[in-house]
Amino acid sequence: MKKARIIYNPTAGRETFRRDLPKVLERLELAGYETSAHATTGEGNATEAAKTAVERRHDLVIVAGGDGTINEVVQGIAEAEYRPKLGIIPAGTTNDFARALSIPRDTKKAVDIILQDNIKALDIGKVNGHYFINIAGGGDLTELTYDVPIKLKSALGQLAYYIKGIEMLPSLKPVPTVIEYDDHVFEGEIMLFLVANTNSVGGFEKLAPDALIDDGYFDLLILKKTNLAEFLRIASLGLRGSHIEDENVIYTQAKRIKVMPKDQMLLNIDGEYGGELPGELINLKQHIQFFVSDSFIAREAKIKGYLEREERNEAY
Repeated sequence: MKKARIIYNPTAGRETFRRDLPKVLERLELAGYETSAHATTGEGNATEAAKTAVERRHDLVIVAGGDGTINEVVQGIAEAEYRPKLGIIPAGTTNDFARALSIPRDTKKAVDIILQDNIKALDIGKVNGHYFINIAGGGDLTELTYDVPIKLKSALGQLAYYIKGIEMLPSLKPVPTVIEYDDHVFEGEIMLFLVANTNSVGGFEKLAPDALIDDGYFDLLILKKTNLAEFLRIASLGLRGSHIEDENVIYTQAKRIKVMPKDQMLLNIDGEYGGELPGELINLKQHIQFFVSDSFIAREAKIKGYLEREERNEAY
Protein backbone atom coordinates (compact mmCIF):
# COMPACT_ATOMS: atom_id res chain seq x y z
CA MET A 1 0.00 0.00 0.00
CA LYS A 2 1.22 3.52 -0.84
CA LYS A 3 1.92 5.90 2.03
CA ALA A 4 0.69 9.50 2.27
CA ARG A 5 1.45 12.16 4.85
CA ILE A 6 -0.69 15.26 5.30
CA ILE A 7 1.20 18.26 6.69
CA TYR A 8 -1.22 21.03 7.59
CA ASN A 9 -1.12 24.42 9.24
CA PRO A 10 -3.94 24.46 11.81
CA THR A 11 -3.98 28.30 11.91
CA ALA A 12 -3.87 28.97 8.16
CA GLY A 13 -6.66 30.95 6.56
CA ARG A 14 -9.73 30.70 8.76
CA GLU A 15 -8.74 27.36 10.31
CA THR A 16 -11.23 25.45 8.15
CA PHE A 17 -9.06 22.51 7.12
CA ARG A 18 -9.18 20.85 10.53
CA ARG A 19 -12.92 20.29 10.08
CA ASP A 20 -12.30 18.69 6.67
CA LEU A 21 -9.44 16.45 7.80
CA PRO A 22 -11.46 13.31 8.70
CA LYS A 23 -13.11 13.25 5.26
CA VAL A 24 -9.76 13.78 3.53
CA LEU A 25 -8.21 10.89 5.47
CA GLU A 26 -11.13 8.65 4.56
CA ARG A 27 -10.92 9.48 0.85
CA LEU A 28 -7.18 8.84 0.69
CA GLU A 29 -7.53 5.52 2.51
CA LEU A 30 -10.24 4.45 0.05
CA ALA A 31 -7.90 5.43 -2.80
CA GLY A 32 -5.25 3.04 -1.50
CA TYR A 33 -3.07 5.33 0.62
CA GLU A 34 -2.03 4.49 4.16
CA THR A 35 -2.46 8.04 5.43
CA SER A 36 -1.35 9.98 8.50
CA ALA A 37 -1.47 13.67 9.39
CA HIS A 38 0.80 16.16 11.11
CA ALA A 39 -0.35 19.56 12.43
CA THR A 40 2.46 22.10 12.40
CA THR A 41 3.34 23.71 15.71
CA GLY A 42 5.36 26.74 14.67
CA GLU A 43 7.87 28.19 12.25
CA GLY A 44 10.08 25.54 10.66
CA ASN A 45 8.02 22.61 11.90
CA ALA A 46 6.65 21.79 8.43
CA THR A 47 10.24 21.46 7.20
CA GLU A 48 11.04 18.91 9.89
CA ALA A 49 7.82 17.01 9.15
CA ALA A 50 8.75 16.91 5.45
CA LYS A 51 12.22 15.58 6.25
CA THR A 52 10.59 12.81 8.28
CA ALA A 53 8.32 11.97 5.33
CA VAL A 54 11.42 11.70 3.12
CA GLU A 55 13.19 9.42 5.62
CA ARG A 56 10.12 7.17 5.80
CA ARG A 57 9.87 7.25 2.00
CA HIS A 58 6.26 8.39 1.79
CA ASP A 59 4.94 8.27 -1.76
CA LEU A 60 2.85 11.39 -1.34
CA VAL A 61 3.01 14.48 0.85
CA ILE A 62 -0.07 16.70 0.91
CA VAL A 63 0.40 20.27 2.10
CA ALA A 64 -2.68 21.99 3.51
CA GLY A 65 -1.87 25.63 4.12
CA GLY A 66 -0.70 28.74 2.35
CA ASP A 67 2.44 29.56 0.40
CA GLY A 68 4.49 29.73 3.60
CA THR A 69 3.65 26.16 4.59
CA ILE A 70 4.31 24.86 1.06
CA ASN A 71 7.64 26.68 1.10
CA GLU A 72 8.64 25.03 4.39
CA VAL A 73 7.77 21.57 3.06
CA VAL A 74 9.85 22.22 -0.07
CA GLN A 75 12.80 23.21 2.17
CA GLY A 76 12.51 19.78 3.74
CA ILE A 77 12.58 17.72 0.55
CA ALA A 78 14.51 19.81 -2.02
CA GLU A 79 17.97 18.57 -1.00
CA ALA A 80 16.96 14.92 -0.74
CA GLU A 81 17.83 12.32 -3.35
CA TYR A 82 14.38 10.75 -2.86
CA ARG A 83 11.62 13.35 -3.09
CA PRO A 84 7.93 12.45 -2.55
CA LYS A 85 5.30 13.81 -4.89
CA LEU A 86 3.51 16.90 -3.53
CA GLY A 87 -0.22 17.60 -3.48
CA ILE A 88 -1.69 20.97 -2.47
CA ILE A 89 -4.85 21.83 -0.54
CA PRO A 90 -5.07 25.66 -0.44
CA ALA A 91 -5.78 26.89 3.08
CA GLY A 92 -3.86 30.17 3.30
CA THR A 93 -4.71 33.82 2.68
CA THR A 94 -3.57 34.35 -0.92
CA ASN A 95 -2.50 30.83 -2.03
CA ASP A 96 -0.49 32.12 -4.99
CA PHE A 97 1.13 28.78 -5.80
CA ALA A 98 -2.15 26.86 -5.68
CA ARG A 99 -3.75 29.53 -7.86
CA ALA A 100 -0.93 29.15 -10.39
CA LEU A 101 -1.65 25.40 -10.52
CA SER A 102 -5.41 26.14 -10.86
CA ILE A 103 -6.18 24.27 -7.64
CA PRO A 104 -9.45 25.48 -6.07
CA ARG A 105 -9.81 26.43 -2.41
CA ASP A 106 -12.58 23.87 -1.96
CA THR A 107 -10.99 20.94 -0.09
CA LYS A 108 -13.01 18.25 -1.86
CA LYS A 109 -12.09 19.60 -5.32
CA ALA A 110 -8.43 19.92 -4.32
CA VAL A 111 -8.39 16.26 -3.23
CA ASP A 112 -10.11 15.33 -6.52
CA ILE A 113 -7.10 16.79 -8.37
CA ILE A 114 -4.66 14.73 -6.30
CA LEU A 115 -6.61 11.55 -6.94
CA GLN A 116 -6.78 12.27 -10.70
CA ASP A 117 -3.04 11.60 -10.66
CA ASN A 118 -1.97 14.38 -13.06
CA ILE A 119 1.72 14.68 -12.13
CA LYS A 120 4.07 17.31 -13.49
CA ALA A 121 7.72 18.06 -12.61
CA LEU A 122 7.97 21.79 -11.86
CA ASP A 123 10.75 24.30 -11.33
CA ILE A 124 11.71 25.74 -7.96
CA GLY A 125 14.14 28.52 -7.12
CA LYS A 126 17.11 28.73 -4.78
CA VAL A 127 18.69 31.83 -3.25
CA ASN A 128 21.24 32.14 -0.45
CA GLY A 129 20.66 28.55 0.64
CA HIS A 130 16.86 28.86 0.71
CA TYR A 131 14.30 27.50 -1.76
CA PHE A 132 11.22 29.20 -3.13
CA ILE A 133 8.27 27.96 -5.16
CA ASN A 134 6.55 31.11 -6.29
CA ILE A 135 8.40 34.36 -5.95
CA ALA A 136 11.41 36.17 -4.55
CA GLY A 137 11.68 39.91 -4.46
CA GLY A 138 13.11 43.01 -2.88
CA GLY A 139 12.12 46.63 -2.34
CA ASP A 140 9.96 48.29 0.29
CA LEU A 141 6.60 47.16 -1.08
CA THR A 142 7.59 43.48 -1.17
CA GLU A 143 7.95 43.61 2.62
CA LEU A 144 4.23 44.03 3.20
CA THR A 145 3.51 40.30 2.77
CA TYR A 146 5.39 39.43 5.95
CA ASP A 147 4.68 42.74 7.70
CA VAL A 148 0.91 42.20 7.91
CA PRO A 149 -0.13 40.80 11.32
CA ILE A 150 -1.41 37.21 11.25
CA LYS A 151 -4.68 38.17 12.96
CA LEU A 152 -5.35 40.82 10.32
CA LYS A 153 -4.66 38.29 7.55
CA SER A 154 -7.10 35.83 9.13
CA ALA A 155 -9.80 38.47 9.58
CA LEU A 156 -9.55 40.32 6.28
CA GLY A 157 -7.81 37.90 3.92
CA GLN A 158 -6.21 39.51 0.87
CA LEU A 159 -7.75 42.89 1.76
CA ALA A 160 -5.20 43.09 4.59
CA TYR A 161 -2.38 43.34 2.02
CA TYR A 162 -4.09 46.18 0.15
CA ILE A 163 -4.58 48.13 3.38
CA LYS A 164 -0.96 47.70 4.37
CA GLY A 165 0.24 48.55 0.85
CA ILE A 166 -1.69 51.85 0.78
CA GLU A 167 -0.26 52.66 4.21
CA MET A 168 3.30 52.14 2.90
CA LEU A 169 3.00 54.12 -0.37
CA PRO A 170 4.18 57.53 0.91
CA SER A 171 7.40 56.04 2.34
CA LEU A 172 8.52 54.10 -0.76
CA LYS A 173 12.07 54.94 -1.81
CA PRO A 174 14.35 53.74 -4.63
CA VAL A 175 17.55 51.77 -4.00
CA PRO A 176 20.66 51.89 -6.24
CA THR A 177 21.08 48.31 -7.45
CA VAL A 178 23.07 46.16 -9.87
CA ILE A 179 21.16 43.19 -11.31
CA GLU A 180 22.95 40.63 -13.47
CA TYR A 181 20.60 38.30 -15.34
CA ASP A 182 22.14 35.64 -17.57
CA ASP A 183 24.29 37.66 -20.01
CA HIS A 184 22.77 41.07 -19.20
CA VAL A 185 23.38 43.74 -16.55
CA PHE A 186 21.07 46.45 -15.21
CA GLU A 187 22.42 49.22 -13.00
CA GLY A 188 20.27 51.99 -11.58
CA GLU A 189 17.78 52.99 -8.90
CA ILE A 190 14.84 50.64 -8.52
CA MET A 191 11.60 50.68 -6.55
CA LEU A 192 11.44 46.89 -6.47
CA PHE A 193 12.31 43.70 -8.30
CA LEU A 194 10.31 40.50 -8.55
CA VAL A 195 11.60 37.09 -9.62
CA ALA A 196 8.53 35.03 -10.46
CA ASN A 197 8.38 31.28 -10.92
CA THR A 198 4.61 31.39 -11.59
CA ASN A 199 2.10 33.84 -13.04
CA SER A 200 0.37 34.42 -9.69
CA VAL A 201 2.03 37.15 -7.62
CA GLY A 202 0.37 38.56 -4.51
CA GLY A 203 -3.03 37.47 -5.74
CA PHE A 204 -2.53 39.09 -9.17
CA GLU A 205 -2.28 36.84 -12.21
CA LYS A 206 -1.01 39.35 -14.77
CA LEU A 207 2.19 40.70 -13.20
CA ALA A 208 4.19 37.90 -14.86
CA PRO A 209 1.78 36.91 -17.65
CA ASP A 210 4.19 34.69 -19.60
CA ALA A 211 5.53 32.72 -16.62
CA LEU A 212 5.87 28.97 -17.09
CA ILE A 213 6.70 26.67 -14.18
CA ASP A 214 8.58 23.96 -16.03
CA ASP A 215 10.79 25.78 -18.55
CA GLY A 216 13.86 26.40 -16.36
CA TYR A 217 13.43 30.18 -16.52
CA PHE A 218 12.30 32.83 -14.04
CA ASP A 219 10.29 35.84 -15.13
CA LEU A 220 12.17 38.93 -13.92
CA LEU A 221 10.38 42.22 -13.36
CA ILE A 222 12.31 45.38 -12.43
CA LEU A 223 10.51 48.62 -11.61
CA LYS A 224 12.86 51.57 -12.09
CA LYS A 225 12.84 54.73 -9.98
CA THR A 226 9.45 56.47 -10.20
CA ASN A 227 7.54 59.14 -8.30
CA LEU A 228 4.35 58.26 -6.44
CA ALA A 229 2.05 59.27 -9.30
CA GLU A 230 4.01 57.12 -11.79
CA PHE A 231 4.06 54.24 -9.36
CA LEU A 232 0.27 54.31 -8.97
CA ARG A 233 -0.16 54.54 -12.76
CA ILE A 234 2.07 51.50 -13.34
CA ALA A 235 0.33 49.60 -10.55
CA SER A 236 -3.01 50.16 -12.28
CA LEU A 237 -1.48 48.90 -15.54
CA GLY A 238 -0.31 45.81 -13.65
CA LEU A 239 -3.90 44.85 -12.91
CA ARG A 240 -4.44 44.47 -16.67
CA GLY A 241 -1.02 43.08 -17.55
CA SER A 242 -0.15 46.21 -19.55
CA HIS A 243 2.74 47.25 -17.30
CA ILE A 244 5.30 45.15 -19.17
CA GLU A 245 5.27 47.65 -22.06
CA ASP A 246 6.00 50.64 -19.81
CA GLU A 247 9.40 52.33 -20.17
CA ASN A 248 9.91 52.20 -16.40
CA VAL A 249 9.55 48.41 -16.33
CA ILE A 250 11.99 45.71 -17.42
CA TYR A 251 10.28 42.35 -17.99
CA THR A 252 12.37 39.43 -19.18
CA GLN A 253 13.28 35.78 -18.54
CA ALA A 254 16.50 34.41 -17.01
CA LYS A 255 17.88 31.23 -15.44
CA ARG A 256 20.25 32.97 -13.00
CA ILE A 257 19.77 36.40 -11.46
CA LYS A 258 22.24 38.14 -9.17
CA VAL A 259 20.95 41.12 -7.18
CA MET A 260 23.46 43.50 -5.56
CA PRO A 261 21.86 46.55 -3.88
CA LYS A 262 24.12 49.40 -2.77
CA ASP A 263 21.91 50.14 0.24
CA GLN A 264 20.05 47.76 2.54
CA MET A 265 17.41 45.69 0.77
CA LEU A 266 15.52 42.84 2.41
CA LEU A 267 14.68 39.65 0.54
CA ASN A 268 11.12 38.34 0.36
CA ILE A 269 10.81 34.60 -0.33
CA ASP A 270 7.28 33.29 -0.97
CA GLY A 271 5.84 36.04 1.20
CA GLU A 272 8.20 35.55 4.12
CA TYR A 273 11.34 37.36 5.30
CA GLY A 274 14.38 35.79 3.62
CA GLY A 275 17.28 37.79 5.04
CA GLU A 276 19.21 40.58 3.37
CA LEU A 277 20.54 40.91 -0.16
CA PRO A 278 22.86 40.54 -2.10
CA GLY A 279 21.93 37.14 -3.44
CA GLU A 280 22.00 34.92 -6.51
CA LEU A 281 18.75 33.30 -7.61
CA ILE A 282 19.05 30.00 -9.46
CA ASN A 283 16.28 28.12 -11.27
CA LEU A 284 16.22 24.36 -10.56
CA LYS A 285 14.40 23.02 -13.59
CA GLN A 286 11.64 20.42 -12.99
CA HIS A 287 13.01 19.62 -9.55
CA ILE A 288 9.86 18.45 -7.72
CA GLN A 289 6.78 16.57 -8.91
CA PHE A 290 3.39 18.12 -8.11
CA PHE A 291 -0.20 17.05 -8.67
CA VAL A 292 -1.75 19.63 -11.01
CA SER A 293 -5.15 20.34 -12.51
CA ASP A 294 -6.34 19.89 -16.09
CA SER A 295 -6.84 23.67 -16.23
CA PHE A 296 -3.19 24.23 -15.39
CA ILE A 297 -2.02 21.84 -18.12
CA ALA A 298 -4.28 23.61 -20.65
CA ARG A 299 -3.00 27.06 -19.60
CA GLU A 300 0.66 26.01 -19.87
CA ALA A 301 0.03 24.58 -23.34
CA LYS A 302 -1.68 27.82 -24.42
CA ILE A 303 1.22 29.98 -23.21
CA LYS A 304 3.81 27.72 -24.83
CA GLY A 305 1.91 27.89 -28.10
CA TYR A 306 1.75 31.68 -27.91
CA LEU A 307 5.48 32.01 -27.13
CA GLU A 308 6.39 29.65 -29.97
CA ARG A 309 4.34 31.76 -32.40
CA GLU A 310 6.07 34.91 -31.15
CA GLU A 311 9.48 33.31 -31.72
CA ARG A 312 8.53 32.30 -35.26
CA ASN A 313 7.29 35.84 -35.99
CA GLU A 314 10.54 37.32 -34.70
CA ALA A 315 12.53 34.90 -36.89
CA TYR A 316 10.77 36.29 -39.96
